[in-house]
Amino acid sequence: MATSPPTYVFVMDPIESIDIQGDTTFVLMLEAQQRGHRVLYVLPDDLGVAGGEVVARARPVTLRREVGRHVDIGEPRILALDREADVVFQRKDPPVDAAYVTTTQILALCRRALVLNRPEGILTANEKLYALNFADLMPETRVTHSIATLREFMHELGGEMIVKPLDGRGGEGIFHVHEADRNLVSILEQSTTFESRRVMAQQYLPAVREGDKRLLLVDGEPLGAVMRVPAEGEHRANFHVGGSAAKTVLDANDRRIIERLAPSLRRDGLFFVGVDVIGGLLTEVNVTSPTGVQEVNTLEGRRLEVDILDAVEARLSSER
Repeated sequence: MATSPPTYVFVMDPIESIDIQGDTTFVLMLEAQQRGHRVLYVLPDDLGVAGGEVVARARPVTLRREVGRHVDIGEPRILALDREADVVFQRKDPPVDAAYVTTTQILALCRRALVLNRPEGILTANEKLYALNFADLMPETRVTHSIATLREFMHELGGEMIVKPLDGRGGEGIFHVHEADRNLVSILEQSTTFESRRVMAQQYLPAVREGDKRLLLVDGEPLGAVMRVPAEGEHRANFHVGGSAAKTVLDANDRRIIERLAPSLRRDGLFFVGVDVIGGLLTEVNVTSPTGVQEVNTLEGRRLEVDILDAVEARLSSER
């Protein structure tokens, strides 16, 4: 008797506007399609609950590697995720705002469908704050909304530091500030929304000029790594703001960080994550929609999406 192909649902930003040359979600969807799985696309606002079940207005998609013609979208239908979906990838980009939290809380109601990353883990793991569970692996860090505290901390660090929002993405809102800058107070006012919003301040690491290393982990195991090198005149290395990709390898510091993080990532259901390391120090743990897969593929001639889907299928088999 023939069995139906597995159904993979991707909760994500509008698929029409993704960059197919660099988007990690795209290659995960494409690999699922090539395996014969049903691939469905859901916008976060199209999730809801009916009769105690998580439901979604889901649309089938057909994907291809053609810029500008990368997707055909079918007619939507209402899907009961726990009864009709096998795997749900939550791949909505930050900011982690109220709408994002609500989406995550709705997905947490799924009991049978395999939701990756686990919603409870995402809600626990603010991408900036989660790293502080391993503070001894990090550069000097403060979290506060107090401008006076931020200035005092910067003085302790020698007159410069990095300031970043707790809910940002892709390098947005990150400043490299200096004690002598006449705009300092204004920058801190904007960053903290006039002391009403906490920010993370970190020691500036000159090694960022060599690159910010992104480690990709699946189920706590290293999958690949890419060095993100900032553009000339830019302190941020994120690909979204012009950082370039360079080949790299895991070193002893990377492996020490992975070994420390792995048990917590597995415990919290954080299946696919991107760990950021600068100069051998942990700076962030990205859990919402980690990127870097296509950059590693290009630099190393690999197809990391194959390894990720293999791991997903192994997890699905073990839990059924």
